[in-house]
Amino acid sequence: MNKKNGRCGRILRIGIILEAAGIAVMLLFFANMQKDREQATLSGSVFPSGRESVSDGLVTVEGEELSGSEMISIGETAQADGDYIKWVDFNVTADAMRCALQYDLDTYGSEIHIDWIVLLAYAGCRGGGNFNAKSLSYIRDLAERMKNSETTVEKLSNELEYFDYYYEAYSAVLGGYVGEYDIERTDESGRTTMERVYGVKVFSPIAKGFGYSDYDDFGASRSYGYRRPHLGHDMLGVIGTPIVAIESGYVEAIGWNRYGGWRIGIRSFDGKRYYYYAHLRQNYPYAEGLEEGSVVTAGDVIGYMGHTGYSTTENTNNIEVVHLHWGLQLIFDESQKDGNNEIWVDCYDLTNFLYGYRSAVEKVGDTREWIRSVPMSDPAVEEYEAE
Repeated sequence: MNKKNGRCGRILRIGIILEAAGIAVMLLFFANMQKDREQATLSGSVFPSGRESVSDGLVTVEGEELSGSEMISIGETAQADGDYIKWVDFNVTADAMRCALQYDLDTYGSEIHIDWIVLLAYAGCRGGGNFNAKSLSYIRDLAERMKNSETTVEKLSNELEYFDYYYEAYSAVLGGYVGEYDIERTDESGRTTMERVYGVKVFSPIAKGFGYSDYDDFGASRSYGYRRPHLGHDMLGVIGTPIVAIESGYVEAIGWNRYGGWRIGIRSFDGKRYYYYAHLRQNYPYAEGLEEGSVVTAGDVIGYMGHTGYSTTENTNNIEVVHLHWGLQLIFDESQKDGNNEIWVDCYDLTNFLYGYRSAVEKVGDTREWIRSVPMSDPAVEEYEAE
């Protein structure tokens, strides 16, 4: 009996050892796989993520997903050639953006002007692309070292392996957000003039004075037509809320989309950013005169909130909740514009940041039209129109 129990005990111990070894091998495998994923992201290679599913076979066109016979093979995308960034996870917090921005504004015109994107790229390097409370310390530390001439952008590029990647990636998101522009000012005598200033020259997509609610819904499931992730940010409000251009650019797409309803696509002048505004108002979706090719200045009213979409029939309200869906697509190469190679970023923290910059608007008589209250001139618009 004791011999039998001894054999059973040895067998049990061997089984436990083998099981533990198997678990260790699996953990090592998944750790290496995660390391490879992170390495692939930093080196700019393409890989499926939570926003692209091989099993679902999802692709997107102008922010709205396609499937079935319209699908492009993700395997082909993964083999795409080209020396450009293939993926960006934009995890920069609103607090980090505000912190870095203040150093940029405070040092403008001084001997050492600190670029806020440099600070964010450095924090991205230190945090492996993730941002938390420590990120603000990284930003402040670098800003002070740059002020004291202890380091330069060139040194950071040479010392930090992935600094150039983060700088290019974050520049693609935020590149047109800060700079010089002209804004109308009124003096004590009531005389108005255009004044050249330096600062943030982008706006929240919701006009000043109009309320909204939102939450981080990027990647949430959507089921109309087929299962797919949500590749944008929803801002809930009331019908007719004026929607404004976040950044200056030109209208690249306008009209009906079966998923987005009445929608507008605006491209930044440098070609890096494509802004997608969807579910605009039934019967009166757009600002008067807006059409494909129109040039808009940041803060201009471009349309009105509604709940159109989820229908192949134009001008249909099939979205249950009134809201604006806005998305931001990054484009490093034109091959990324449409198809499975698209890069859409999480706009929740960006929306939070933009809340501090809202364009004041006023109603045009008894019409349904709204226009911006404070005239602004963006040099980027002038340069584009002069070409």
